[in-house]
Amino acid sequence: MKKKLVGVLLSVSMVVASLAGCGSAAPQAAENAKTETRVADEPTAKADSAASEKLVVGFAQIGQESGWRDAETMSIQTYAEEHADTVELKFADAQQKQENQIKAIKSFIEQDVDVIGLAPVVETGWDQVFAEAQDAGIPIILLDRTADVDESLYATFIGSDFIEEGKEAAKQMAELIGGKGKIVELEGTVGASAATDRKTGFDQEIAASYPDIEIVASQTGDFTRAQGKEVMESFLKSNPDIVGVYAHNDDMALGAIEAIKEAGLKPGEDIVTVSVDGVKGIFEAMVAGEANCTVECNPLLGPLFFETAAKLKAGESVEKWVKSVDGVFTQDVAADVIDSRAY
Repeated sequence: MKKKLVGVLLSVSMVVASLAGCGSAAPQAAENAKTETRVADEPTAKADSAASEKLVVGFAQIGQESGWRDAETMSIQTYAEEHADTVELKFADAQQKQENQIKAIKSFIEQDVDVIGLAPVVETGWDQVFAEAQDAGIPIILLDRTADVDESLYATFIGSDFIEEGKEAAKQMAELIGGKGKIVELEGTVGASAATDRKTGFDQEIAASYPDIEIVASQTGDFTRAQGKEVMESFLKSNPDIVGVYAHNDDMALGAIEAIKEAGLKPGEDIVTVSVDGVKGIFEAMVAGEANCTVECNPLLGPLFFETAAKLKAGESVEKWVKSVDGVFTQDVAADVIDSRAY
């Protein structure tokens, strides 16, 4: 009986000892697991921190209507690629449709980007989506085109003075045609700030300073070479005695040059051209004697755009209008500068 009792007691003691051993090992194992988890999570935390330090920008581009637009897109994308360690770009091509740009902006808001940039396809219709971005605490940068909204809804506009471009084009046209004659005007996209202001500046300057110059026809070519050619063909049929064409961008001017040649006339001589942008194609046309003048509108805005976006993310103040640096180029200097043109 005593042997049985001793055996039972020994068994109980062994179980207790065993349980005590498990009890002391479990907290240690748990502690080890916690330590391992902290070590495993550390790189992820660092990665998340690095990602949050990046400048995340959403940009809604108009589309690919011209060589100038392509150059602007290239400038933005190239800068982002070259600074991939500090910049993340979310890019959307709206294909010339405002509704696509609005969808892109809403998507950028959902993705909680730091800054939203866009070149508005038209001036109006932005109030609601801009207000949504403002409510989300995301500043908006307008690039190369303005929007008809309250200034409180966007942080800044980066670009040229389109009205001054139009006025300069009028002065150049007047000089080329001797201050008199009938001319036609190829307008940009209806409702686009660049088209509206370039027309305003040109028409006002002609009316105010050159009473012997008559704008006999003015129609949109939608900033494209194909439509520029089509509209110019129509102009030539209706107005055989025109001496000059003013185009709101170089691509339309290049289309007009094709139409002039096909009509059996000499572009640059029989009909002079003045346009805006400064793309390489118009310089090639000037060197060939087929174009006369371009008023530059610099599209290489990528660096300035991202520098401004970085300031906004950092909470710094920026000017309401950050003006780009532009020039005026005529046929007599085209050959000297064409090799230096970057777009």
